[in-house]
Amino acid sequence: DTLPQLGDSVSKICLGTMTWGQQNSEPDAHEQMDYALAQGVNFWDTAEMYPSPPDKDKQGDTERFMGSWFAKTGKRNEVVLASKISRNDFLRGGNTKFDKKTIRAALDSNLQRLQTDHIDIYQLHWP
Repeated sequence: DTLPQLGDSVSKICLGTMTWGQQNSEPDAHEQMDYALAQGVNFWDTAEMYPSPPDKDKQGDTERFMGSWFAKTGKRNEVVLASKISRNDFLRGGNTKFDKKTIRAALDSNLQRLQTDHIDIYQLHWP
């Protein structure tokens, strides 16, 4: 399938990552990313609040795991990456608004943790 706005071909299956940092370790996450890409799964999803369930002390670990994998492998451009801004009281000092300033701050933090200069799909997220 393709995403018209991106022109990228994406797998029919998306790699969800919300448990990385809670139920599996960074080496486990790296192994799963290697396996997913080897199987043709190039559409990956994360969020600033992951891992789930939300935990202030672990917040952002999922994106950090992905970022270290991108840095290690150099395969960022082989992945269609989706991430999200979330509404959790422990993010951005409790500012849960989805306004220009908050979205920019969240996006800058996402990019830093993911060790990339772009996110292909950015979503407003609140489970």
